[in-house]
Amino acid sequence: MAKHQTEYVTLVSSDGFEFKVTRSAACVAGAIKRMLDPSSNFKEAVENRCVFENINGVVLEKVCEYLYFNEKHRDSKDVPDPDIPPELCLELLMAADYLDV
Repeated sequence: MAKHQTEYVTLVSSDGFEFKVTRSAACVAGAIKRMLDPSSNFKEAVENRCVFENINGVVLEKVCEYLYFNEKHRDSKDVPDPDIPPELCLELLMAADYLDV
C-alpha cells in the first residue's frame, strides 16, 4: 500500500546520513524527481525516501544545499556562485551528473 506524498522526503547517503528536504527542492534533480513520481511505483515513491549507495554524506549535504540554492534562485538574474570547496568539486560533478541536476 502506497503512502501519500509528503511535503518532505529523506535522502540517505552511502554512509547512512539522512537529509530531510522539501519535495519541491529534491525534485530540482531530475533523477530524484523520477524516483519520487507516484505513477512510477518505485520503492522511493512509496516510502518518500531515496538511498544513494554511491554518494557519501559530505557530498550529499552539498547536493542538498545546492537543491535549495537552485530552488531559491530559480527565476533570479545575477545569481552568486555557490560556495564549493575545491576538494569536493570532482565528487560533486559526478553526483550532479548522476542526479541530473
